[in-house]
Amino acid sequence: MALKITMFSDFVCPFCYIGFEVIRKLTPEFNIDLEWRGYQIHPEWPPEGIAAEQVRTPQDMDARHAAWQRITAMAAAEGLEIKAPGIFTNSRPALAACEFAREQGGADELERRIYRAYFVEGANIGDANLVARLGVECGFDEKEVAEAIRAPRYELRLKNNALAASQRAVSGVPTFFIGEYPLVGAQSSEVMRQILQRATERIIATA
Repeated sequence: MALKITMFSDFVCPFCYIGFEVIRKLTPEFNIDLEWRGYQIHPEWPPEGIAAEQVRTPQDMDARHAAWQRITAMAAAEGLEIKAPGIFTNSRPALAACEFAREQGGADELERRIYRAYFVEGANIGDANLVARLGVECGFDEKEVAEAIRAPRYELRLKNNALAASQRAVSGVPTFFIGEYPLVGAQSSEVMRQILQRATERIIATA
């Protein structure tokens, strides 16, 4: 029996990147049926991006540096490379592209590629043309990805995701729903394995 997990996440969130990789790692072990819901947390950030130092005060930058020490350590423990992005950008093109990719049955690879582009290569994933080229790397047609990014149907999908998040009282990302049980924040593989094991045992006990 598959373990149903719904994940609300955004590509500009480093903990979502970590959480995404942890779920990928544990999927074969727990036969996870993952429903990904792209949820934009900073729609106010422009597509061209804003330099981090323009958004943060010196005190904020100190706190950001401390937070990133924790983030990089957590990522390293999972064998994941990650760097603090130099720009804050609008994730909508990336989220829309992945809605399209999900229809085509190949979203996981594109999601991973987008995360890596932003958190390792320092790319601006608010650039729709760049996102379309990333789609090509994952086997999609560049023109089709570019059209999907502009298509109203995928804009509606993202609005529906935001509405679903509001209805389920999601206040931050990543938020996982394991069945109907919410779990906020990225976890290590070890901790997540324990959580999923207990969830599996509950399903078996109530079957």
